[in-house]
Amino acid sequence: MGWNSVIPITMDTATGVLAAADDEEQAVSTTPTFVQRVTDPALAADIADVAAATFPLACPPDSSPDDIAAYIADNLNADTMRGHILDTDSDVLIARESPDGPPVGYCLVRHGEPADSDVQTVITARPATEVSKMYVLPDHHTQGRPVSPSRALMEAAIDLARTRSAAIVWLGVNQENLRAQRFYTKMGFTRAGVKTFDLNGSVEHDYIMSQALDGHPKA
Repeated sequence: MGWNSVIPITMDTATGVLAAADDEEQAVSTTPTFVQRVTDPALAADIADVAAATFPLACPPDSSPDDIAAYIADNLNADTMRGHILDTDSDVLIARESPDGPPVGYCLVRHGEPADSDVQTVITARPATEVSKMYVLPDHHTQGRPVSPSRALMEAAIDLARTRSAAIVWLGVNQENLRAQRFYTKMGFTRAGVKTFDLNGSVEHDYIMSQALDGHPKA
């Protein structure tokens, strides 16, 4: 099939980009979701499509559409996704509503030394794992269950970090993306510092959030 199952879980469909069950009063759905680790580069185009549809929704409202489009073309294309799938220091996870269905969300997990100097300053524990990307299609909004695809993707990402004996897992989130920050806090992350993000030459400002893994001290 080209993928290895990591966690097949029954859960609700996506609550939006990077958002878990924030609105628990909404209707319950029985639609299952399967979280899987991708090993087949042939799926790169499908994942790139999800990335192109979801990345703009995480950008601040004043971001230039041209900058967003250029970033997607340069960094979230099929060739880039294919490289992540083949990279032994990365894991690509997808969420599906059936074992053979199209991806409704994805997560990029990167293992190793942080490249950003601001991150190196505050994330000092080693080994370290980064949750580099995690997005779910916005048209999968059924909520009201205890586990969302976003939560399942994050739990799988943290499990993969543990398989690499990571002492800490970290991520960057735009300072204006309050919903994502609430979700990450629910998942056990705390704010560790700040960094910048290059959106096609436009400087965006991120918070660095981190979570120490079992048996290791914070940062």
